[in-house]
Amino acid sequence: MGGKVVFKEYDPDQLTFLPYKLEELVPPGHPVRIVKQVVDQVDVKPINRKYKGGGASSFHPRLMLKLLVYGYLTNTYSSRKLEDQAAQNVHFMWLLGMKKPDHNTINRFRSEKLSGVLQQIFSQIVLLLQQEGIVSLKEAVFTDGTKIESAANRYTFVWGKSIKANKEKMKAQLDELWGYAQSIAAEELKDTAPVTFEEVNPEKVKETIAKINAALDDKQEVDKKVKQKLSYAKKHWPENLKKYEEQEKLLAGRNSMSKTDPDATFMRMKEDHMLNGQLKPTYNLQISTQQQFILNYSLHQTTTDYQTLQSHLEGYEALYNEKPKAIVADAEGTEKVP
Repeated sequence: MGGKVVFKEYDPDQLTFLPYKLEELVPPGHPVRIVKQVVDQVDVKPINRKYKGGGASSFHPRLMLKLLVYGYLTNTYSSRKLEDQAAQNVHFMWLLGMKKPDHNTINRFRSEKLSGVLQQIFSQIVLLLQQEGIVSLKEAVFTDGTKIESAANRYTFVWGKSIKANKEKMKAQLDELWGYAQSIAAEELKDTAPVTFEEVNPEKVKETIAKINAALDDKQEVDKKVKQKLSYAKKHWPENLKKYEEQEKLLAGRNSMSKTDPDATFMRMKEDHMLNGQLKPTYNLQISTQQQFILNYSLHQTTTDYQTLQSHLEGYEALYNEKPKAIVADAEGTEKVP
């Protein structure tokens, strides 16, 4: 027969006279210690300038930066999950000194305080790697791109070609209405300056429709369908043109965008396991690496890598005031740029 089974003592309600120090619970060489060491050397003045004086106190930007960096390192991206980690995970608690930013604070820091300065912070870390001799900004870097799907609704698309087609259709219909008005009310329109419709804008459309309505006002023989079309045009066309103008500004030469994320362009993604290669609202992300460290990144709205390499390289040179010996780029094929 076996001996008596003995279990280790276990009493979760037992109080300790000497509570644990969090420092003792974080092993030497743990990644969270590396994050602290690196972020402590980063100059956060660019972020500090985003804060306004007065009001309630704020969490220090260095603390918030550590939370995000270590969160991303551990595949924690959601602001609510980061909030939970700050309250429950020993490593986060040690890193943040037991401070607990809530998810709204995390979201505001990420979207407002880091906006426009993130690449400056990123480049400082790369320069620290260079000081340690881990990477060299003058040697060859390897560049490749990948398409990142936006969180936007994939069905809220705007197509540049559709806008152009709608405007052309509107011009043709306006031309027809003007011709019809001249055939019915030539006398009333004889002193009107010639009207051309190569370019249409809300003011011109509104003015032209008003002239046509005035000319046809007392004419009994006006076709009912023409009256209906004029009524619809007066009500909708100027507003539609304003909308098209705003959308064309946001498109900025692209052929597509998402209504819920205007910066995203519809691109064909790689086929999934069901062989679906769908068009989705996407960004084209370019990354340059060396020794498996990311040295530079850039986000683009163009669909192919060929159109991104030049601006990506210019961004690298502007960031570090250095030009690498070569860029080895995989853009639907391998390309070496001396």
